[in-house]
This record gives sequence, structure tokens and C-alpha cells, in this order.
Amino acid sequence: MGATQRRRWWLAGAALLALAIDVASKSAAAAWLPGRPVELLGGLHLRLTRNPGAAFSIGTDFTPVFTIVAVAVIAGIVWYARNVTHRGWAAALGLIAGGAAGNLVDRLFRAPSVGHGHVVDFLYLDWWPTFNLADSFLICGVAVAVLLSMRNVPITAAPSTEGDAVHLADITGGRDGR
Repeated sequence: MGATQRRRWWLAGAALLALAIDVASKSAAAAWLPGRPVELLGGLHLRLTRNPGAAFSIGTDFTPVFTIVAVAVIAGIVWYARNVTHRGWAAALGLIAGGAAGNLVDRLFRAPSVGHGHVVDFLYLDWWPTFNLADSFLICGVAVAVLLSMRNVPITAAPSTEGDAVHLADITGGRDGR
């Protein structure tokens, strides 16, 4: 198995793990939390809400648009996954895809209707709007992507020259030849 194929598995694994954790946590919250908020430590509460909009309940009348955007994001990541050669980028894109997929599942399969479903949110901090694990995976994936971008870590490796075992980084002293 080549490096690119291993990175695809990292991306798919991160996405599927994030999706599974998110779906399981939302199912548990929907079953156990209606009308029963739970106070945990440090201002963290479990409190069930249903959000028809995006983050911070922005755009509550545009649920179908968010559904289309989530499909486009996931499709773009799946299409681009064939080019990812860096494990950090694979993990970051996997977290973004998994988080987007988690909220997409809600929009497709929860009330009130297909494509208009309300996202289950259940994590509440005294100083922050209610959110879910899909939101957390998205934010973590974006944060890793930003850090990798700031460090100029390439998503894809430069193509190697045929029969040449010397890496461009060895010649130039940099990871990506810059």
C-alpha cells in the first residue's frame, strides 16, 4: 500500500469515526435529554435543542441551503482525497468531512422533513451557544488545516522524478521545495 493510499485510509477513518461518534452522541442525547438538562463540571451542561440553522442558529430559514453546502463540502473532500499525501491533512479533512456528514445526517433524516431536518445540539457552555460533536470535529479539522497552512505543509507531495531517489526537500532544505 502506497503513501497516498494510506493517507486516504487516514482521511476515511477520521471521517467515519467522527460521524459514528456524532450520530451515537446525538441519538443518546435525543433519547435521554428531552426536558432533563444535566449540569456537568466547569459550566458544561447537557441540554437538548434542535437547530434549523447553521452555527449560532444563523440562517434558520435556509436549512435546504445548508444541506446542499454540506453535500458539496463532503463531495469536494472525497474528490480531492486522491491527492492527499500528508497524514495531518488527511486527518484534518477527515474531521471536516465527518463533522459535515454528522450534521448532514440530521438535516436529511430528522424532523420536520428530508433536507429540512433540524440538527441536534446538546452541549452547552455558560459562555457559548449550544453545539454538538459534529461542530467540534469541524472546528478541530479547520484548526488543524489552518495550522498546516501556516506552516506551509503541502497537501500533496511534489511528484518524484522517475528513478531518482533524492527528495526535493533534501536538495532545497525544505519540506516542500520552497
